[in-house]
Amino acid sequence: MIKIVPYEITWGGRLKNDSEMYVFETISIIINLFLFSILLIKGKYLGGFIPIKVVNVILWGFFVVFGLNTIGNILAKTNIEKFFALLTLFFSILIWIILRKDKKHNTVKDTN
Repeated sequence: MIKIVPYEITWGGRLKNDSEMYVFETISIIINLFLFSILLIKGKYLGGFIPIKVVNVILWGFFVVFGLNTIGNILAKTNIEKFFALLTLFFSILIWIILRKDKKHNTVKDTN
């Protein structure tokens, strides 16, 4: 948004002007803040005003989105977008670990 990275090499090289970039980046920031809030709820750092089952469904949704985004970045037009496939893959793996760790923790709890 502060134009450190030209919009021509982001979003798969598909943005045509500043106004498109501002819309896409604003939506991206809102989604990232939402994900951050969900992760804070999952980690019990933020009051659980959303049931944990809903939090898990949302995290599975983000897992799928990051997985698809990884594929999209691999198929992107620019090399910088292709590089970001590593980052989105990393985020997918982290969300997978968070979701699986919770499942293992609950399984151990249930057996005691």
